[in-house]
Amino acid sequence: MSPVELGMMAIAATLVLSLVGVPIGVSMILTACGGMLATIGERFMWTTLKTLPYDFASQYTFVVVPMFVLMGVVSAKANIIQELYATAAKWMGGMRGGLYAATVFASAGFSAISGSTVVNSSVFGKVAMPEMLRHGCHKGFSAASIAAAGTLAGLIPPSLSFVVYGILTGESIGRLLMAGIVPGILTAAAYIIVITVMMRLRPDFAPSRLRVYSMAEKLRSLTSVWPILILALLVIGGIYLGFMPPSAAGAVGAAGAIILALARRSVGARDLWQSFHETMVITGTLFLVVIGGLLLSRFFVISGFIRELTDLISALDLGVLEFVAIVVCLYLVLGMFIDPLSMVVVTLPILYPLSNELGMDGIWFAVIVVKLVEISAISPPVGLNLFAVMAASESRISAREIYLGILPFVLAEAVILIILVTFPILSTWLPTQMIG
Repeated sequence: MSPVELGMMAIAATLVLSLVGVPIGVSMILTACGGMLATIGERFMWTTLKTLPYDFASQYTFVVVPMFVLMGVVSAKANIIQELYATAAKWMGGMRGGLYAATVFASAGFSAISGSTVVNSSVFGKVAMPEMLRHGCHKGFSAASIAAAGTLAGLIPPSLSFVVYGILTGESIGRLLMAGIVPGILTAAAYIIVITVMMRLRPDFAPSRLRVYSMAEKLRSLTSVWPILILALLVIGGIYLGFMPPSAAGAVGAAGAIILALARRSVGARDLWQSFHETMVITGTLFLVVIGGLLLSRFFVISGFIRELTDLISALDLGVLEFVAIVVCLYLVLGMFIDPLSMVVVTLPILYPLSNELGMDGIWFAVIVVKLVEISAISPPVGLNLFAVMAASESRISAREIYLGILPFVLAEAVILIILVTFPILSTWLPTQMIG
């Protein structure tokens, strides 16, 4: 059996195991072990199992993962989202559809202290949805705007998607985090344009205006969110200016979130304990998935699959655009079956070496991958963010309503993706300006 056939069988086995209910991390570990046992032998398999997980988990650099997770979890429990949303609603209240825009701005703000798109979508589904429905906003478009705005957490640092990409590829995590800022701003701007256009085409989607607040009231509302903005700027600025590596910035962010939450008396000892427990569960799950991906990647390398596939791509003489088109199709199809993180972990060991062979910048390719992951998170019929919002809305939103509502946002995402592919400098310029 050729290395390419072995590799394709391994991918198929992983997908089949995950589809029948086996956790994706376990699926990849089982597939990798079975492949190494069949091709190299039992001794190599056991040696790899003993050394690779420890070598990965013991690297100090990766402490950034639990730190960023803890910062987001504590912030979510400290009612920060409610205050961000209330402040954004006061500033946007004078425009038709102001609550939709407020959702985008508040989600973008929370994304700077939370790296999880699902967390953003779930919590904003509980906070923003009742307020939007109370003012007569369209149910499907409201849910869709929450789900779409949740994807900003995948681009705006501290993005866990970029952290995982860095772990799997060896690219600088600090530069990856900075690479998402400009695409994140572009995406938020595109969402605002979508909302503005939809309000003109369908004025019945936002039949009522919010109360118009005075400038003094708007400025006073900022007092509740400025500590969070300072925390976000400290973390992002510390990485960008070279004052702190991402691991230290994550620790500063987590400590800052806890101090702010305690100072505001918005969490108690029980809430903190729950935050620590939730962080351990999320981190443990994430690390299991990544370790499974690394084991599968090791099998791809030792079996010759990566080398053969690289030679095949070279023989086809594919250009960068053709390769990106293939990646887009692959992610759109896989997004119907598996969650975004698992999709990255399964595919990146194959796609990253191929992108290098074509001379693509690793940072630019990371932005394309993360953008595709976020598009899959809101694409019917299996967009993870869509289901997160439906679950948070307690069955007030049907699948049909949110599917119809999300279509304008998916169209906007496609336009942004084309722009990012056409102009790589949008992804690479800011990381090249970093100090240190």
